Amino acid sequence: MSAEPIPRSLGSGSRSTGLWQPDPARQQRADYTVEDLLHLPHDVPRVELVDGVIQVTPSPTLGHQSVSFLLTRWLVQHAPAGLRAAQAVGVALSANSSRQPDVLLHRAGVAMDRAYLSPGDVVLAVEIVSPGTRRTDRFTKPGEYAAAGIPYYWRIELDPVHVYAYRLGQQIGPSGDRQYELITDSAELIELTEPFETKLAIEEITP
Repeated sequence: MSAEPIPRSLGSGSRSTGLWQPDPARQQRADYTVEDLLHLPHDVPRVELVDGVIQVTPSPTLGHQSVSFLLTRWLVQHAPAGLRAAQAVGVALSANSSRQPDVLLHRAGVAMDRAYLSPGDVVLAVEIVSPGTRRTDRFTKPGEYAAAGIPYYWRIELDPVHVYAYRLGQQIGPSGDRQYELITDSAELIELTEPFETKLAIEEITP
């Protein structure tokens, strides 16, 4: 006779499946923090934290993952020595919000045991748009990354692969808000001088 799943801190396991779920009371209170995420069980699916509420991110498609892998490999091969590429690493945007860009470039020298980067560590955040994440990747995340001060943002659309490259603009208005400005976009070739000299043929990241 098998034992029932043992309830876990910061959440609970379903009695029928044993899968971890966020604590409903804490979700309602919206009081989860980035610190709490560091203590989640290892079998928790990919999650992000939005204003104190844990959100499980949709499973990516094969095409999404292929583009993510190919772009990461390209960045590893072409980024300057002061930058490092990574996939799906958490970025703590505030005490109660975190995101996991599909791909990012961070400054060299960050400790390898870090589970979450600070916005100051990140030079470029990349989101690959999937059917379940269109609005978030096109509107929500760019606003959050810009507010956190991440200098560059790329959005990649699929079918066909098309890259949109943005940089952080100047502060505007009395609130000092900043937004991304489109530098260039293409389904064939991306040429940039920032954050490093880039000549990316889109076919190189197309599965």
